[in-house]
This record gives sequence, C-alpha cells and structure tokens, in this order.
Amino acid sequence: MAKLDAKAFGLACGIIWGALMFIMGMADVYSTWGDRFGSVMASVYIGYSPTIVGSIIGGVWGFIDAGIGGAVLAWLYNKFAK
Repeated sequence: MAKLDAKAFGLACGIIWGALMFIMGMADVYSTWGDRFGSVMASVYIGYSPTIVGSIIGGVWGFIDAGIGGAVLAWLYNKFAK
C-alpha cells in the first residue's frame, strides 16, 4: 500500500483551499455570486469579508486550515493503511 507524504498533501490542500477562498472572496467583491458562501465563511474565518483585504485574509486562513487538515488526513490514512 502506498503511503502519502503528509507534508506534501497538507501543502497541496492548503494551496488549493486558500486559492479558492481568495477567488470566492473576489467573486463576492465584484458580483453577487457567492454571497451565501461568503457569509458562512465569514462566520468560520476571523477577518474574512467580501473585500480585497478580507479575501486575502480568507486565503491565508484557508491555507492554514486546509494545510493542517490535509496533513492530519494523510497521517491518519497512513496509520489506517498499515
């Protein structure tokens, strides 16, 4: 059974989710698309708002959150795959 590299998986998850948080924030800035997603994420991530700075803050929070979550997920997978 192949093992997952926890650091690489965590980094990949963090980059993807952080970028998506930023993109969704910017979509909310320039249109009404993603309003509900933005309000839910604002309740999860401190400082996230439909502004340019808020989108950057959401991207950073998303990177940290998904990076840690991805690393834990890969670690658990490796433990259970034995």
